[in-house]
Amino acid sequence: MRGILGWGAHLPYRRLDRTGIAAVAGTGGGTGTRAVACYDEDTTTMGVAAARAAVPPTAAESIRTLWFTTTAPAYEDRTNATAVHAALRLPRTTAAYDATGAVRCTVAALDAALTGAGTHLVVASDLRTGRPGSADEAAGGDAAAALLVGEGDEAAARPVLAELLAHTSASEEFLDRWRTPGEQTSKTWEDRFGETHYVNLATEAWNALLAAAGTAAADIDILLIAGTHERAAKSAAKKTGVPADRHHDPFAKTVGNSGAAHPALLLASALENARSGQRIALLVLADGADAFLWRATEALSGYRPARPVAEQIARAGSVPYGRYLAWRGFLPVEPPRRPEPARTSASAAARAADWKFALVGSAAEDGTTHLPPSPFDSTPHPAAGAEGTIVTFTVDRLAYSPSPPVVFAVVDFDGGGRLPIELTDVDAGEVAIGLRVEATFRRLSSADGIHNYFWKARPVRRLEELEEPERLEAPEQEGR
Repeated sequence: MRGILGWGAHLPYRRLDRTGIAAVAGTGGGTGTRAVACYDEDTTTMGVAAARAAVPPTAAESIRTLWFTTTAPAYEDRTNATAVHAALRLPRTTAAYDATGAVRCTVAALDAALTGAGTHLVVASDLRTGRPGSADEAAGGDAAAALLVGEGDEAAARPVLAELLAHTSASEEFLDRWRTPGEQTSKTWEDRFGETHYVNLATEAWNALLAAAGTAAADIDILLIAGTHERAAKSAAKKTGVPADRHHDPFAKTVGNSGAAHPALLLASALENARSGQRIALLVLADGADAFLWRATEALSGYRPARPVAEQIARAGSVPYGRYLAWRGFLPVEPPRRPEPARTSASAAARAADWKFALVGSAAEDGTTHLPPSPFDSTPHPAAGAEGTIVTFTVDRLAYSPSPPVVFAVVDFDGGGRLPIELTDVDAGEVAIGLRVEATFRRLSSADGIHNYFWKARPVRRLEELEEPERLEAPEQEGR
């Protein structure tokens, strides 16, 4: 039996209200919200967040291959998956590969993981943009999801949660959506042209799936459809014969379409609510059609995802449309009158990879924890999974930042270690001494085409009501 062993998902904290688009752009918009990656997030950082939620520490050593898929890689001409590999502290023997450039790349990586022996990790992450006022801008959404795939290991308490029953595919060359290298936004052909081709391909792959699994449409308990062509997805859903009340929410009104990440995101969400024995069908429309059929196992009832998709949808803050445009580079704004960050040293980063990418400090013989690590300690102290408490902070409106002001805090981490660290996903007015925070992998800056990745802290937001922390004023300073 081979299938899904675990999953993780990451939705950015910020949401853009689509009703605010037309007032600025003069067109576009709509209803609902879309997920917006923060200025310090990219597909790599979001992929790290999803992968950390998918991989328990006991599973890292067993991963044979890491696949990273996206249409918006942070780098070209080098592998982006190696940064995810470093952040997870995977073994040197774990291969790290990119599958980038097309929405269908996630299906390719998932197929490779399902057909290969051993345990594999598929990390899908995407930033979806479009010209201001366009349909792509409003309908898109930024997200990441990770799937741990393998045969399962009962001895290691890592059973198969969703067994793969069948996978079928249909491919055809036709021009529906494209983006040439160097362009930020995509172009699309006339809607009816793509819809016709996709519906035919979807019907072919769907019928083949039912035949391969020896089942009928009426036996499908949950239907997931992912694809950037909304009209084609709706038409294909009707052609499947699966009752409408079994169609999973595509998150069009809350998250948006997350492109390469969407198949994995929908599957993760469906598994959160599935019951043992239910059959879950995933139909992906992207330069062809791919159909997967999964069966939820008894082990699924005992699995608890680290960050459920439903909770991340509920925990969200807003972002103004103007700030979103500035973050994506569509609205050039006056930068802070301060020197821009210098280029990061590749040799220095390589010497401190464990600290820089995985937030690994050190522990002395007397139990003292050092963040950053001390050269005199021999015991590593991973701190990436720890929460902490703000003991003091400052709001800096003069330091260089693509999204001022900079909020900097001193945090005492649970388990030991005090660290001065920048905050993110937070408004200056909500910061308080005593506020609980957690570490999150982000991009500090970019210079000369080199991205400087490190860790920041963000507030711990839970659905249940928390006791309001004591609010003490911290002085605003001209520097830090």
